[in-house]
Amino acid sequence: MTPASAVSTAVTFVWLGMVLAISFMETPLKFRAPDVTLRIGLGIGRLVFRALNIAEAILAAVLVIAIIVGSPRTGAIIAGCVAIVMLAVQIAVVRPRLSRRSDRILAGGDAPRSRTHYVYVGLETVKVIALIMTGSLLLAS
Repeated sequence: MTPASAVSTAVTFVWLGMVLAISFMETPLKFRAPDVTLRIGLGIGRLVFRALNIAEAILAAVLVIAIIVGSPRTGAIIAGCVAIVMLAVQIAVVRPRLSRRSDRILAGGDAPRSRTHYVYVGLETVKVIALIMTGSLLLAS
């Protein structure tokens, strides 16, 4: 395994671990904790997901550089690109919509239930699958 391949593999699995731990573990559990109101949960979630998305963007940039330097198999490149596109859509399209809704709630207003969360979860699921595929294909090369 070349150094670039090792870096791309490590970055992929670190990214995967972060998404699984935060999106599929911390987030749903947060709202089950005693005395966590919707407003508190949204406030925490905004901070956590802003930090997660920044970390993901950094990991995606490192992955791109490592892929360029290491030139892995086409399948790994495609799977990695799918993960990066999912992240870009989440940051550029979905999170702003979620933020507008949470802004209203955090300001003390009311907002109707949103299906946008389901879109975010769907993109997260595709991203997780893409990261698993990327890491597996990188390990196999």
